[in-house]
Amino acid sequence: MNRRPRRNRKSESIRNLVEETSLSVKDLIFPMFLVDGANKKIAIDSMPGIYRYSIDTMLGEIESCLNLGILAFDIFPAYPDSLKDTVASESYNPETFYLKALREIKKQFPEVCLMSDVAMDPYSSDGHDGLVKDGKILNDETLEILARMSLAQADAGVDIIGPSDMMDGRVGYIRELLDKSGFTDTSIMSYTAKYASVFYGPFRDALDSTPKFGDKKTYQMNPANSKEALIEGELDTEEGADFLMVKPALSYLDVIKLLNDRFSLPIAAYNVSGEYSMVKASVERGWIDNDRAMLEILLSMKRAGAKVILTYFAKEYAAYCKGR
Repeated sequence: MNRRPRRNRKSESIRNLVEETSLSVKDLIFPMFLVDGANKKIAIDSMPGIYRYSIDTMLGEIESCLNLGILAFDIFPAYPDSLKDTVASESYNPETFYLKALREIKKQFPEVCLMSDVAMDPYSSDGHDGLVKDGKILNDETLEILARMSLAQADAGVDIIGPSDMMDGRVGYIRELLDKSGFTDTSIMSYTAKYASVFYGPFRDALDSTPKFGDKKTYQMNPANSKEALIEGELDTEEGADFLMVKPALSYLDVIKLLNDRFSLPIAAYNVSGEYSMVKASVERGWIDNDRAMLEILLSMKRAGAKVILTYFAKEYAAYCKGR
């Protein structure tokens, strides 16, 4: 045999030389959950190790993450029912706790990359990502609300707007308003291929954002479809997106590769709550090793073509790298 692939595996130093895919803390965005109030750090039962923070405790957590090398954060607000209505009016109230928190984060840590979430569900009494009328989610009527929300977040200092709603045309609508309002430098990371997935359950626990009726299958994608993601990617690119995201990540590695092969924009992968919690549940039972599972999962997303990974493992991975 004149070809022996095992020669390139015979020692760690040689394996490192021929390693095809690399993973860095710089690739990661850490999603965090915000609640109103002070001195709050509330454990999320379905997401071991993840918490809801009030702004004061969140600032401390962000500082801890910065010391580990994490520079990018995606902040999700958890609103009480008392502040929710059918038109998500709290989302663009300049005095709402979410926008005030975003301003404070950028004031305290101007060096961080701050990402936000744009969808109606955290603020909607219906629990859907779009405006509801007679049991139907209205597309075009939702766009104005999403754009007002995006403008308010950009004004609060957000670096990357994250439209997660899956309404048709929202990227272009948001881009146009941001540009007209002077926020030409504010980026858009579009949730391009967001699937109607079972893996969002723990996230909805964290935000108490489960739909009050029906499901999200009329606007989120069918898990059976991959070519449809190319349509979404083409539209988002034409409308002015700066990143294309696939969500969830682990069950859709083929879609990450598909978009990466077709488009020149950086591809983001959202390693969602259910994927994280599956690992944690297995670790608690002693079935798998936490660090090895974490590394293998994140590496698979990079290998598939993701340039950016949103993951609840971000701080753990950063601590792991720091300790090596």
